[in-house]
Amino acid sequence: MKNPKIAQKSPVVIDTKTGTYYFCTCGESKKQPFCDDSHTGSEFVPEKTEVKEDGKVAWCACKYSKNGAFCDGTHRDL
Repeated sequence: MKNPKIAQKSPVVIDTKTGTYYFCTCGESKKQPFCDDSHTGSEFVPEKTEVKEDGKVAWCACKYSKNGAFCDGTHRDL
């Protein structure tokens, strides 16, 4: 699989409501950290992600987190 584009080397921290989100895995979306269909025609697909309670979420923007859509600090080593 092709490597995703690093959207930024820090998380996107935003107040997030409970619900279903589609996390951008390609790094090309203009609506980071969420999918805007920029992956169309590539091997990437958005990651369906459930947020179970309202609050601040640190979404991964480097696209290399081992914690899926959520930041795990991997960006510090890129």
